Amino acid sequence: MMDMGFLQRTRHLINVAQGREKAHLAVIHATLANVYSGELLENQGICVWDRWIAYVGQHPDPAIGPDTAVIDARGKTVIPGLIDGHTHLAGMYTADTFLRFVIPGGTTAIVTETAEPYTVSGYPGVADFMESFADQPIHIYGTAPPIGSISANFPPIAIDDLVRLMARADMIGLGESYWQTVLGAPEQMLPVLETALSAGKRLEGHSAGASDGKLNAYVAAGISSCHEPINAKEVLDRLRLGLYVMIREGSIRRDLEEIAALRKTGVNPRRLILVTDGVTPGELLERGYMDYVVQKAIDCGFSPMEAVQMATLNPATHFNLDHLIGGIAPGRFADMMILPDIRTIRPELVIGKGRVIAREGRCLVSPRVHRFLPLNLDSVHLPAPLAPADFRISSPHGITETAVRVIDMITDLVSLEAHITLPVIDGEIRMDVSRDIIKVAAINRANVPGQKFVGLIRNFGIKAGAFACSTGWDAADIVVVGASDADMAAAVNRVHALKGGVVVCRDGEVTAELALPIFGLMTHLPMENLAKILDAVTAAAHTLGTAFRDPLLSLSTLTGAAIPYLRICEEGLVNLKSGPCPLIVSPQPEVFSRFHGA
Repeated sequence: MMDMGFLQRTRHLINVAQGREKAHLAVIHATLANVYSGELLENQGICVWDRWIAYVGQHPDPAIGPDTAVIDARGKTVIPGLIDGHTHLAGMYTADTFLRFVIPGGTTAIVTETAEPYTVSGYPGVADFMESFADQPIHIYGTAPPIGSISANFPPIAIDDLVRLMARADMIGLGESYWQTVLGAPEQMLPVLETALSAGKRLEGHSAGASDGKLNAYVAAGISSCHEPINAKEVLDRLRLGLYVMIREGSIRRDLEEIAALRKTGVNPRRLILVTDGVTPGELLERGYMDYVVQKAIDCGFSPMEAVQMATLNPATHFNLDHLIGGIAPGRFADMMILPDIRTIRPELVIGKGRVIAREGRCLVSPRVHRFLPLNLDSVHLPAPLAPADFRISSPHGITETAVRVIDMITDLVSLEAHITLPVIDGEIRMDVSRDIIKVAAINRANVPGQKFVGLIRNFGIKAGAFACSTGWDAADIVVVGASDADMAAAVNRVHALKGGVVVCRDGEVTAELALPIFGLMTHLPMENLAKILDAVTAAAHTLGTAFRDPLLSLSTLTGAAIPYLRICEEGLVNLKSGPCPLIVSPQPEVFSRFHGA
């Protein structure tokens, strides 16, 4: 495909629209889903020149010549290519692996967060990450990392870095900024927001838990969207304040069915956007991508046109991209798919950037394989191998027990702060596996290599061995839980040897592992292989005793700054309501926070 400036391209489009030049490709006799007017238009022709749409209407013949590739869509429906407006592509797989399974389902544009590579490698990491999406068969845009971390080692993005990122055409906004960080540290965050707004970019939100005054204050800072609502009321609260609301239907959250109750209110859905927020390899292979999400929206009662708009025009409009993508109209990219009918999101043919890229569920193009910089292939650093003694938790001598703060898992993601009395033997606070109290540690692997903190966690379920990963959220930390100090050391050392990854250890032996050498987060493995290895890792973790559906997600989120309440990083424990807190509290019988009964 040719690459040219606006003037030259537009001259060609004007000529093709008037029949003075011939289209490269034409779709004829189609029923067109016009997302702008909400109509289904019969007997429509779409004429494409290079990557662009030149003509849409009932009279395409003047633009069709002997060399025009003609696709007869008689009896079929044509809709715009789908857009995932919020996901995290630094999770496990690379673009070339991922796109082979995304393209056949009709997704032609994706917006990804970039915080993960920034915490690891800073600006060079984000730049390398975004370069992996260049010259791909579909459009991939990024949102710059604001960074909200419980660790002072990972502060908000440097303004100089943000200015450079905002100058990129493929960087269309500032990524999800936690409301607690925006309102709690305005002196740090407001200049970040201002820099993005001054560049004409959108501010993506994360308002879970905010309401009334706090939510209003957050929106007043310029936030334009939020993907965190989990029910119809939370969606409505945010719509009424002018936010676009992204409805998640992915591997982390599945909120679509609950939020579909919003239809009964008669609320205009033009500010609703369907997103995945990330899909695991297994679910991608099993269910598909945005095609699955749009189909589920229809099945949940949204009209087919509304569901399509929520994954095309609505996200394009939100990101100020509707002059390029999100609809089938002259001057837009030629991104579209042919369906049996508008109620059946099963693409028979997908066109991306003006060429046929998938047919009958088969990807017809080879996504580009990116060679990541050496810096980002060697990002897991420790000053020395860890020993079992490195996981010892010391206590003042002369006491036989002490009350400690414990991360208390009340779901597979949410934790509370519990105060529990544990025995002290030879100056060491001992875990109590019989009460499901084991150790947890976070070890910095990036900017302060080896800095670590060892704490305690309850209800993770592990009865033996250890489970470690280099995929901690919001901090470049190795996170490990374990019922054995020796296995914790062995698991962390193996993660280091793999240059990043996930490791399950028991009795000194590695029982399952996944190498993630790109940023310590990703791999070039084929999707099918990756899914099988992840299943093996999950099964191995389950043999240690945990019953969590996705134990890797549960482990990775322990360092996150957005999921309540007690979290851990290499600096220590942090209660998201009250801030940093010491491990040891005054000796007392076991008590719980007011959110959790005895």
